[in-house]
Amino acid sequence: MSLVSRHYVLAAGGTGGHLIPAFALAVELNARGHHVALVTDRRGAAIPGKPAFLTAHVLPPGRIAGLNPLGWLKGAKGVLEGRRMALRLFESFEPSAVVGFGGYPALPTLLAAASARIPTVLHEQNAVLGRVNRYFAGKVDAIATAFAQVDRLDPRHEAKVTLVGNPVRADVLALRDQPFPEFTGESLLRILVTGGSQGARVLSEVVPDGLAMLPPALRSRLQVIQQSRAEDIEAVRARYAGHGIPAELATYFENMAERLAGAHLFIGRAGASTIAELTAVGRPAILVPLPIATDDHQAANTREIVAAGGARAIRQENFTATALAKQIQAMAQHPETLANAAHGAWNCGYPNAASDLADLVESFGGAPIMDVIRMEKQAAPAKGGEALARERAPDLVSELARGSVR
Repeated sequence: MSLVSRHYVLAAGGTGGHLIPAFALAVELNARGHHVALVTDRRGAAIPGKPAFLTAHVLPPGRIAGLNPLGWLKGAKGVLEGRRMALRLFESFEPSAVVGFGGYPALPTLLAAASARIPTVLHEQNAVLGRVNRYFAGKVDAIATAFAQVDRLDPRHEAKVTLVGNPVRADVLALRDQPFPEFTGESLLRILVTGGSQGARVLSEVVPDGLAMLPPALRSRLQVIQQSRAEDIEAVRARYAGHGIPAELATYFENMAERLAGAHLFIGRAGASTIAELTAVGRPAILVPLPIATDDHQAANTREIVAAGGARAIRQENFTATALAKQIQAMAQHPETLANAAHGAWNCGYPNAASDLADLVESFGGAPIMDVIRMEKQAAPAKGGEALARERAPDLVSELARGSVR
């Protein structure tokens, strides 16, 4: 436990990719004796896995997306309203630092932290710097990254960068020191298929047929667990039944760590949390990056694990049943091939990511001495308040309007 108890605010969009590392950091900071608050949207407040001690403060919707100027104005209004809400939180919570994990809620929260002169840290989960993090990169005190190579990061900001990895859930990290599940020429081949929080229709369409094209000796040993969208699940079940392949299907798996523990091979998307969990545990993978991901960041996420021999990546336009069967056969034909790939994935993991990120966050902002802070605020120029936010908002809108906030 830390000798000084501090307050920290974490700001993250409402997807698992943003929130899983935020939750992991919150758990680590709480274990060190600090108090943590979360700023997110309605989706984030309801997402499973939020620690019981972590209070979620929900910002109003206010995304900046598309080409409609009216949409930009509405988004800017939401940013300013969210900024005011964040400032009210800061007045009562008195944070030593604010940590942004990307996504819409990070926008107004980081703007509020800048005007209140609170130290700020960014965490980038992907191998491409997201738009929100890109905008704030020159303004924050530190940037934590999950990959050694991060595209769209201005070289001028590299001095601020610390490579920490992407924090994962404790139950997943606990699997790191367990051996790869035994796989021989006679044992079952257990395959785990997921498409992220919403599933992926292309996996539902291609994977059953690809597994059916495997040689009979390998196909007869398959055991499949697959996440599918609700509207697809009965069709997927019928496909597997028609091929005579046993498969457990669900729209969501709460016990993902348990599923991952028994898997010999993963097939799915290449989101940041997926890559982090595969490398934390050491599981071979066939990855199909989401083609519409902003800045093609899922394809960039695959570079390190593919180069290490821990995964094969197939572009969605090339992801056919034949291509999938070919890759599975190449990886599973000899037991040592899968074991070597598992080791390659394991070598890419960052098991100390939550602790290292917490160390970085703790290095900014001392214990609150509010009388001094209030005196400094009173002495600050008037532009430190609403005028500053109004000045920055048009630049922010024009910079982010070409695509959805990430």
